[in-house]
Amino acid sequence: MRGERGAMMWKPLDERVECTLCAHRCHIQSGAYGICRVRRNVNGELHTLIYGLVSARNVDPIEKKPLYHFYPATMSYSLGTVGCNFRCAHCQNYEISQATIEDIHLVEISPERAVSEALSMGCASISWTYNEPTIWFEYTYDSAKLAKAHGLATVYVTNGYITEEALTEISSYLDAFRVDIKGRENVYRKLCKARLEPVLASTKLAFDMGMHVEVVNLIIPGYNDSEEDIEWLCRWVLDNLSADVPVHFTRFYPHYRLNHVEPTPVLTLERAYEIARRMGVHYPYIGNVVGHPYENTYCPVCGTVLIERKGLYANLKLEKPECPSCGNPVPIVGLEEGS
Repeated sequence: MRGERGAMMWKPLDERVECTLCAHRCHIQSGAYGICRVRRNVNGELHTLIYGLVSARNVDPIEKKPLYHFYPATMSYSLGTVGCNFRCAHCQNYEISQATIEDIHLVEISPERAVSEALSMGCASISWTYNEPTIWFEYTYDSAKLAKAHGLATVYVTNGYITEEALTEISSYLDAFRVDIKGRENVYRKLCKARLEPVLASTKLAFDMGMHVEVVNLIIPGYNDSEEDIEWLCRWVLDNLSADVPVHFTRFYPHYRLNHVEPTPVLTLERAYEIARRMGVHYPYIGNVVGHPYENTYCPVCGTVLIERKGLYANLKLEKPECPSCGNPVPIVGLEEGS
């Protein structure tokens, strides 16, 4: 079968198998599928069904991920497949994340072809995005290993539900971990059919392993928009990661099963930004509000504009990772490599 091969990250349990790839740790009967619907028990062995199968392929500005401190103003070769281990009621890519292999057109792109195309298109990185990359583990692992050998940076745009075992396995080949922290436990239970703790654990592990981490918090009115919600997230980042980790507060728009919820007021996003700055987060951002000054990167010491943004366009006002006005070190990956 096209795209099918033996999977990594599992162990046998009599006639069942336990998938150890994500925090659901599915126990899968013979012939059955995991929650992601792309991993199947075939006669007591776990198989992936989506190796090399691509639903979406684009060359995106890295700012679209969003990654603001990782090779800014460069392009990223971006790939997605099908399926997800979450059931987010507000998913913006539900056409592929909640689809099955039979539902949509998928093309085959080998790791070798992906890396070759990324290089020929002048990209600085490869991103696995659009749907959850963890469930595409075998393909992203092989591709990341090859990409690193050819000088490309590698990016997971992820919900963070990967296990410690799987993240450790790929850690040598993964540079950036752009993670959604969607809110507190009630948000994960109500909107995603998942749990918060594994997301926090993997995010801290990625940071401790030396990956570049940026956090995105989509603020949904009535779910995670209180001052207590924002303060909780900021405190967690400060206590477990670093004041220098970028935190993106992004605007929700009605979509999928939350199309009855109003868009996030800009004032709510501005309040989140100001709370983050007050609490000591050095690099908060507002997202999905094109042209807002809180899209820009400012020196946390002297306030100089370091990167000016308008949507996906970034104008760099520094040539190395330090403020040109006061010399304060600025944690931006890639500037010394000539971004």
